[in-house]
Amino acid sequence: MDFGLVLQTDPPASAVVDLMKRAEDAGFSHGWTFDSAVLWQEPFVIYSRVLEHTERLIVGPMVTNPSTRTWEVTASTFATLNEMYGNRTVCGIGRGDSAMRVAGRRPNTLARLGEAIDAIRDLAEGREAVVDGTPVRIPWVTGGKLPVWMAAYGPKALALAGRKADGFILQLADPYLTEWMVGAVRTAAAEAGRDPDAVTICVAAPAYVGDDLGHAREQCRWFGGMVGNHVADLVSRYGEHSDAVPEALTAYIKGRAHYDYSHHGRAGNPTTGFVPDDIVDHFCLLGPAEAHIEKLRALRALGVDQFAVYAMHDAKEATIDAYGERVIPALAD
Repeated sequence: MDFGLVLQTDPPASAVVDLMKRAEDAGFSHGWTFDSAVLWQEPFVIYSRVLEHTERLIVGPMVTNPSTRTWEVTASTFATLNEMYGNRTVCGIGRGDSAMRVAGRRPNTLARLGEAIDAIRDLAEGREAVVDGTPVRIPWVTGGKLPVWMAAYGPKALALAGRKADGFILQLADPYLTEWMVGAVRTAAAEAGRDPDAVTICVAAPAYVGDDLGHAREQCRWFGGMVGNHVADLVSRYGEHSDAVPEALTAYIKGRAHYDYSHHGRAGNPTTGFVPDDIVDHFCLLGPAEAHIEKLRALRALGVDQFAVYAMHDAKEATIDAYGERVIPALAD
């Protein structure tokens, strides 16, 4: 199993670079960041510094979207980093939550997202793509490689990921929901004539190593609120009780009133009090290192290829170090 580190690009950018260096030294293979231009600093500028100060780390957004940048700009940016640092990028992409809503826009349609996945990959790898009806090719790209991993929760999005994406990003670490969603992605891949096992599976969630479970929950409760934004969209589309979406995913948002994006992805978010302890426990990895290892082995058995650690809490360095010293070696067998 591979491991990634997910950070917000809060200033100073040098702190993000230092944490990514620490993660590589600890055995992490991927460095991910949020991508929301109003809330945080521009990640692609920071990726250049991260790549310069690391040797093997693969970097990318978790996740970008098809609208805050035009597709040819996104592809050219990835291709430039790849030319400079040797194909060490990955494009995580989704419909767009905070990046779109904070700017007063609605998330993208799945149709637009599917077109963007193909176009961004083709352009970044030197092939021609159609962008807004116009054939476009970036002529200077040679030898470029850009895997595109798609974030999804609902049945239509999972099917799209299976048909088109190189990888699937699931932002929660509940084994039951992981099994259900990975199954949906792989079924769609097989129906599209693809090798289902060729789709990389990445589970991303907060991890907090320590014995004080109550404190860890409060540091990670924000995550249930973030996931709740996507779940609320699913409930509005499919209803509260639908065979299309497991109740284990939707039931907990009944007490959700509103969401304040000014606290997005941060410990102590005041609009995530509706998230119960059991959801925090199911969605995140908490407790001593042994508990993390046990849950990760269960996820690996379900086909998860990478676990990406959301480190938006008060123990970033300690969690990176604990994973490097105890968790990552245990999952290397």
